[in-house]
Amino acid sequence: MQALAEARRLHAPRHHALVVPWASLFWHGLAIMGWIGLLLVIAFDPPGGWAWLAAWFLLHDGLTQGLVCWLNRDLVRGRQRRPAELIAQRSELRLAVIVAAHNEATVLPATIAGLRGQSRKPDLIVIADDGSTDATECLLRHRFGLVPSGSGEVVGEASPNAADLRWMRLSHGGKASALNAAIATVEADIVLTVDADTWLEPGALQAVVSAFAQDDRLVAATGVLTPVCVPTARGRLLQWFQQHEYLRNFMARRAWMNLGGLLLISGAFAAFRCGPLRDVGGFDPDCLVEDYEVIHRLRRVGAQRRLGWRTAVLGDAQARTEAPAPAMAFLRQRRRWYAGFLQTQWWYRDMVGVRRYGPVGLRMLPIKALDTVQPLIGVGGWWMLLWSLARGRMSLVFVVASCVGVKALFDLACQAWLWRGHRRWRGDVGSLSLGGTLLTAVIEPWTFQLLRLAGGVWGWVHFLTGRQRWDRPIRGGLSVGSHNA
Repeated sequence: MQALAEARRLHAPRHHALVVPWASLFWHGLAIMGWIGLLLVIAFDPPGGWAWLAAWFLLHDGLTQGLVCWLNRDLVRGRQRRPAELIAQRSELRLAVIVAAHNEATVLPATIAGLRGQSRKPDLIVIADDGSTDATECLLRHRFGLVPSGSGEVVGEASPNAADLRWMRLSHGGKASALNAAIATVEADIVLTVDADTWLEPGALQAVVSAFAQDDRLVAATGVLTPVCVPTARGRLLQWFQQHEYLRNFMARRAWMNLGGLLLISGAFAAFRCGPLRDVGGFDPDCLVEDYEVIHRLRRVGAQRRLGWRTAVLGDAQARTEAPAPAMAFLRQRRRWYAGFLQTQWWYRDMVGVRRYGPVGLRMLPIKALDTVQPLIGVGGWWMLLWSLARGRMSLVFVVASCVGVKALFDLACQAWLWRGHRRWRGDVGSLSLGGTLLTAVIEPWTFQLLRLAGGVWGWVHFLTGRQRWDRPIRGGLSVGSHNA
């Protein structure tokens, strides 16, 4: 643990004085200008202000979607060969799975069952028990016959019915600290971190091992996640919206992978080459989104050392994960995600627009700089629309509604394109119909997108106030057997 902390202090830029390049100042200044422009429109309502605001929000989002479609065009033209088919015979890499769990007794059985039911079995499964006070101890002792190790040590005898399973009991310190404690002690070539509320499809681990065996420069990879919510009316509605959101998001990650700029590896299902992960110091306990931040650090160190480290999203590695419902739980999740995104963008601001960092510095991070103000501009635009409607300014309402309508038509085309590519990429028909996907594109701007924007604005407040409190999620998706659906 101490060695990881020292490596983290060495490689994390927040521990050092930064020289911010002009390119970074330009891109972040452009984002700030967008926010200032919105405030001016609200305050003075200048001629053409509405047109300027609509152009900023709609063009940015539209161009980003268009780029994602273009970079995934190979999927629509013809299906690629799958990594697991190319190199399934190489399985000598040792794989350890770490499940960080704090009071997750209701979902741990499904997660462990998914791991032990893999076609390629993990060599070791470590339950990093982060100071649980629920029935976790009873579950691990009596159902799996496990005895906890000494604090901070992965040792002890395995039970006869769980030879691959170990229980690592720790004091409560947060997910990142629990993962670091296990990473510091396991002996493995690949470390896979899985959230306690995530259930892997049977071929997921084989796809992960095959990908790392095929590419020695691959240092981090994630699979494709499908969200599962509580089986209530509100839960099913939020699940429907989030399933289509995840479709777009993972297709976007594949696009950025193709461009060499993938930065987001989902911590719910994330695989790392153990050596590089330890070299950069593991996960940062002070970050709200430790999975997102550690990829920045890996790509930073890899570029500085000219190692050519890569990251990937694997269509063959599939999993289901618990998603938040009701709406307030969803907002709290998005608050943390967005605050952590802003936190990481600030820490790594010296990489924005810098050629040394390749596609990450020249393409990905400049777009992320503009993304920082998207929720502020989006919520401000909706507030202005409602205010104009209340004042009877129907001409302005018509203009904005027309812009949103045109954007919705463009979204329809993009959604259909991505839906088709997603089916071919994952190799199955999935549960999402084309009709449902198109319906989502029509109604989401007026419904679910408002929740996402609100969560982003709340994330700004969270970031500016420096709060780092995590909220305990409400369980009920995987724990009631939805993984068998």
